[in-house]
Amino acid sequence: MKIKLIIAVIFVLAIMVSCTKTSGSTGDLYVPTSADVTATATLADLQQGRTLYINNCGSCHKLYSPDNFTSTQWKNNIMPSMGPKTSMNSSEKSLVTKYVARGK
Repeated sequence: MKIKLIIAVIFVLAIMVSCTKTSGSTGDLYVPTSADVTATATLADLQQGRTLYINNCGSCHKLYSPDNFTSTQWKNNIMPSMGPKTSMNSSEKSLVTKYVARGK
């Protein structure tokens, strides 16, 4: 019985550690301003997307600067791959995509 308890504790600890941000900070992330507004992204959209990006994506891994990838990479590769791993709904994922793709 003790072995089962030890295994259960190790399992729970492993899960907790696997979803811990390893590095990175929000200092590298751009803060949207009115100059970032596009025909498809309002300032409010970009600000909400940033908050969602920090709170959802940053809870499990390092936050990458949106400038590390092209808007096409964010839209066609990264978000379709990572979005389903979050608890965000489709409109929240859309806001994150607008933020990381800089409204494009």
